[in-house]
Amino acid sequence: MKDFDPKFRDLPDYILGVTKEIWEDRRIHSLNDHYASDIVVRSPASVVVGNQGVIAATMATLHEFPDRMLLGEDVIWSGAPETGMLSSHRLISTATHSGAGVYGASTGKRLRYRILADCHVRDNRIDDEWLVRDQGAIVRQMGFEPRAYSADLIAREGGPEACVRPLTPETDRLGPYQGRGNDHAWGHKLAEILARIMSAELSTIAQDYDRACHLEYPGGVTEHGRDAADRFWIGLRASFPSATFSVDHKIGREDPTLPPRAAIRWSLWGKHDGWGVFGPPSGATVYVMGITHAEFGPRGLRREYTLYDETAIWKQILLQQG
Repeated sequence: MKDFDPKFRDLPDYILGVTKEIWEDRRIHSLNDHYASDIVVRSPASVVVGNQGVIAATMATLHEFPDRMLLGEDVIWSGAPETGMLSSHRLISTATHSGAGVYGASTGKRLRYRILADCHVRDNRIDDEWLVRDQGAIVRQMGFEPRAYSADLIAREGGPEACVRPLTPETDRLGPYQGRGNDHAWGHKLAEILARIMSAELSTIAQDYDRACHLEYPGGVTEHGRDAADRFWIGLRASFPSATFSVDHKIGREDPTLPPRAAIRWSLWGKHDGWGVFGPPSGATVYVMGITHAEFGPRGLRREYTLYDETAIWKQILLQQG
């Protein structure tokens, strides 16, 4: 690992180790070492520029969830230490909502939810990030529905004119990483599957998914089988039938002791002009940032992990409805 702290043997070890340092070891100050001062952190809910904003958000989160743990399931990555690397990190977070904060007054609820995060790492520092939390799972476990939570959040942030704007191509900020991933066959395979689904070629699920596939979807949903995959993807695409689908980053990998796997960061950008999982068409222009991880086996795609932020989508719809 050229120009990295020698205690990290490879990029997955770096990503997993830094995450534990910050959150569970309470070494929040290590963000000054591991995050660039001008880092751009994008989540569907907002764009944060600068390490000091990241430190402030981390402390606010730990105030609200003091026992939060981040358990890394996998790191799918591309690049090289000499030129920079892009990690796609899949985590399960556990936490108790013990303090007041962005989710409102303390509920005492015990939470479990997934996160997918893409980070560009160079010279022992993260300088660009794309992060998707399963906000739908978080708010439902607290007793809220995503639409109602989003409406309440707009009010608590000062109303439609003053509230924090969700991520869109118009609010995004250009960061130092301009790469598109790698040219590995499994990344191409997953990208092709998603592109076909988004082109209404739903038959690809029967062709390319294992009949016993394990599926993890927004809202903390665990499903199995091709029919569940069909319902999930058509429910999303039906809400935005004319939106432009884009594969923004793709990685494929084969590593010892692990199945072939891939990570795709993708987006939808366009009108909410169809009946799907987001209710009656509103005509709102909506940006959906999603990340999908997949593992492949002898009978096709055997595990899929896809996240997008339901609350950020509802916030965009509600802001444009007034």
